[in-house]
Amino acid sequence: MTLSLRRYRWSDREAVWDLHRTCLAQVGIIDGDGVYYEDDIPRINQVYLADRGEFLVGEVEGAGIVAMGGLRRIDGETAEMCRLRVHPDFQRRGFATLVLEALERSAVRLGYHALRGDTTLGQGAALELYRKYGWREVRREDRGGLVVVYGEKRLAVRPSTQLTH
Repeated sequence: MTLSLRRYRWSDREAVWDLHRTCLAQVGIIDGDGVYYEDDIPRINQVYLADRGEFLVGEVEGAGIVAMGGLRRIDGETAEMCRLRVHPDFQRRGFATLVLEALERSAVRLGYHALRGDTTLGQGAALELYRKYGWREVRREDRGGLVVVYGEKRLAVRPSTQLTH
């Protein structure tokens, strides 16, 4: 089973909504809990793509969109990695790793020096993935009965090309 990654298109909107809601429900995150938000989902082009960001979807032939993730600009140096999701039926196949790696490459290409993100303490697979890829925890916060874990990662920025004489 192969995951094909590509940039989000407007026609993906409903599939992205469905994947977002399915994955949050799987870990008990619900509307009104202080953690759940979705105001960016109908505005992916504006929030991510048009503002020095990225939003990727992953497709499996015959199943459609089963993975996604985005980069959102925080400032000139830092982007937030968010919406990293893999449908429950397709988890534990390395798909989140593929999305994370592609987003990290995009962040470097876009000139960011650091990434930030968050997940909940109950999302053990996400915490494990972030730690494996060098993210460090910076703080925790109790929101709506859920513990939100905030992390960050410094990126290995390519040195600028210099001419020598």
